[in-house]
Amino acid sequence: MKYKKPLTVVIFIFLFSTDILETAAQFCFKKAALMHQTGGLLSVVMSPMLWVGLGSVFVLFCIWSTILSKVDLSVAVPVASLSYIAVPVVAVIFLGEHVSILRWLGIGFVILGIILVSMSTRKEAA
Repeated sequence: MKYKKPLTVVIFIFLFSTDILETAAQFCFKKAALMHQTGGLLSVVMSPMLWVGLGSVFVLFCIWSTILSKVDLSVAVPVASLSYIAVPVVAVIFLGEHVSILRWLGIGFVILGIILVSMSTRKEAA
């Protein structure tokens, strides 16, 4: 079953929004865990950050379902990998985490992969 559907501007916007939602969800889950690490599981379940994160995941699912109906999975997943870049940046800025040079190098390879996958879809559509 071959689809060969090109990436449109709307699909790129949807893909970018999934990266934002994924990053937001991960950040919210981490904040919920940190804020309530001494209060136990019930404290985490009652955290507003947990519920914002779960809401983000629900919206992400709805958008992702739309994306998958429009483009190939083998294209959508690599292009939607920007959260692998955004999550460490958010962790450094807002959580004070340290990201090693080796990890930044890996993130650079992810960026290169996203570029290559994006370029391959343009060539296939032509």
